[in-house]
Amino acid sequence: MSVITGLTRGGLEWTPSFVTALNQNNCIGCGRCYKVCPRNVFELIDRDDLDLDDDNLDDDDFDEAPGMVMNLKDTLDCIGCEACSRVCPKGCLSHEPHAMAA
Repeated sequence: MSVITGLTRGGLEWTPSFVTALNQNNCIGCGRCYKVCPRNVFELIDRDDLDLDDDNLDDDDFDEAPGMVMNLKDTLDCIGCEACSRVCPKGCLSHEPHAMAA
């Protein structure tokens, strides 16, 4: 099965890699992914509303937004640019190419 591919403005083939997961245990709620995303993929939510594994949380990581964590709002709106992963200081996001629809 072939994956979605496109062409850059310069004519080179490019394979987008779409966001598939966000590790909320590692997220510090900085909002960098939200700010750089050209689409409506992310939302900032209250960390207390989640059932996270608190044993893996390091209190030193919560300097920017202690009560907030990023959430995937609409993964179907992702265009596969991976800008969010490039700005995430904790490497919280996972991406993969997707197969073309039949």
